[in-house]
Amino acid sequence: MASASPELEAFVRDALMRGHSRQQVSSALLAAGWSEQQISGVLGGWADVDFPLPVPRPRASLSAREAFAYLVLFSTLYFFTWNLGSLLFQLIQYALPDPADPDWQLMRLSGGIRWAISALVIAFPVFVFAAHRVSRDVDRHPIKRLSPVRRWLTYLTLFVAATVLIGDLTALVFNLLGGDLSLRFVLKVLVVGAIAGTVFGYYLWDLRQEEVEA
Repeated sequence: MASASPELEAFVRDALMRGHSRQQVSSALLAAGWSEQQISGVLGGWADVDFPLPVPRPRASLSAREAFAYLVLFSTLYFFTWNLGSLLFQLIQYALPDPADPDWQLMRLSGGIRWAISALVIAFPVFVFAAHRVSRDVDRHPIKRLSPVRRWLTYLTLFVAATVLIGDLTALVFNLLGGDLSLRFVLKVLVVGAIAGTVFGYYLWDLRQEEVEA
């Protein structure tokens, strides 16, 4: 349940304890100026069961172990996607070298390619392992989908991916207006768009699934 004011939570609890229906509580709060999202968020914290007293639903909590798991998951995601893009960029430069660059500059790419491949070999298995552990934990305890650290890191990832996509498209339009659209540049734009777009699309879908379950 999203955080709400103590007054709103206390009112809903007291109203339900006095036997008022959810519809009556919702109508009164709407008339008082509370938004539907605030009302549904607080009402959703109480189970709709046949019992004389309001029964609270389990709420998501944050533990150090859970925070560690999500930090490992998202940090390896960033590390993996950065080095994947770096590897693809350098392969493009090898396949389509700039005629103005001397040969020694192309030779320097070999070290960067080795580093990117090394990073992918390490980061990808760690990311898959962390994602599997987190997914299994969420399947066992669905309430953990509402973990605060999960939601914050998901929104942060969406923000970073959206920023990268905006910058990528801006660079594309800038070079298009300047008449400087080389094949190498277009391929790099596509690489950035594909990686950032995939990350953005997946976590947006995951967040929507999470909000539906909430």
